[in-house]
Amino acid sequence: MQPDLWIPARTPDGPRETLSELASLHDFPASGPMPDRMGHGDMLVSAHDVRAALQVIPRIEGLRVVQTFSAGVDSIVDRIPPGITLCNATGVHDVSVAEWVLMAILASNRRLRPLVEAQGRGQWLRKREVADDLDGANVLIVGYGSIGAAVEARLLPFGARVVRVARRARDGVLPIEDLPDLLPAADIVVILLPLTPDTRRRVDADFLSHMREGALLVNASRGGVVDTDALIAALGAGRIRAALDVTDPEPLPDGHPLWSLPGVLITPHVAGDVRREEERAWGLVADQVARLARGEPLRNVVVDGY
Repeated sequence: MQPDLWIPARTPDGPRETLSELASLHDFPASGPMPDRMGHGDMLVSAHDVRAALQVIPRIEGLRVVQTFSAGVDSIVDRIPPGITLCNATGVHDVSVAEWVLMAILASNRRLRPLVEAQGRGQWLRKREVADDLDGANVLIVGYGSIGAAVEARLLPFGARVVRVARRARDGVLPIEDLPDLLPAADIVVILLPLTPDTRRRVDADFLSHMREGALLVNASRGGVVDTDALIAALGAGRIRAALDVTDPEPLPDGHPLWSLPGVLITPHVAGDVRREEERAWGLVADQVARLARGEPLRNVVVDGY
């Protein structure tokens, strides 16, 4: 028997056609009133309609699985009823986020921001500001998973040396407790940690104080992993530089100090936004539905909040 699959009403025709061969499809609206009971469902895909999905989940009978389109699940994990399996989109964003990290490192090291600003003014800025290359650079990846592996694969051809760190040690990956000894040797620190109670503001004043002067902090995970006040202090003192795709608060309000501090590159949480994101995400959904129908183990099951 085909599973009952709930998807956002605005799901494109392409994924619908593929999924209709694997499951019985049911739509939920992005907004508006909803009945107390919406019927049976085996799996729900939140896609980009997480807020609406959270309203729908308790209204579906027999729901077994919720599938997100995000690798981080901090916005939903604590709101999933007991007995329902939550799966994230690990693997979907590896390429796009890894490319953003590489772009941010190169742009920061080559001082691209002031050059682009000069272009906007129609100014030929021939200022002899010394830039950095990646050959021989020590890059510390904090939160080494599938995205971290994709970042490493793109850094190595540039001659960078990569040190891997995760919350739990494993073969080739050091434990997060080793950071005080690792940070002083790092030219670049890439943050890829999920946001959990244990990682919230993990990058605090003590963490930043162990970074060497002039080092670059790159955050492509969640803004809440970094203590914003501590980061502002370190940047304001000129000790470090930063490239941020995520901030706390987010969106970053007008007039916030991070906008104007020197040595900071900020993008508005767009690291994963590429044309093929949707294709990869719906491909994951199709595989998950097929696994569910066959009674096989699902991919990317969230355990302990990530």
